[in-house]
Amino acid sequence: MTADDTFSRLDDDDYPAYTMGRAAEMLGTTQGFLRAIGEAHLITPLRSAGGHRRYSRYQLRMAARARELVDQGTPIEAACRIVILEDQLEEAQRINAEYRRAAKSANPTAAA
Repeated sequence: MTADDTFSRLDDDDYPAYTMGRAAEMLGTTQGFLRAIGEAHLITPLRSAGGHRRYSRYQLRMAARARELVDQGTPIEAACRIVILEDQLEEAQRINAEYRRAAKSANPTAAA
């Protein structure tokens, strides 16, 4: 991978660009919290060649939402489940909206 390839991947929400230490710093939490949400199956960080955890921006958004819920008193396992369900709902709504747009485009007179 060239430097240009790496730079272009930084715009990718799923590119594992952040180390555990940097991710914890960005979220204002501990590395232990990141391990705990990994154990609760909220996120699964990719591993570098040396075995170090790497996190994507998408994973950091999920972790930030879980932290918000935990800070409000929700147990970590429940917080992770809530975040997973919220994410699934958002994806289902996005797909549903795409189907509606496609159906409307395919048959514009039926939508009127």
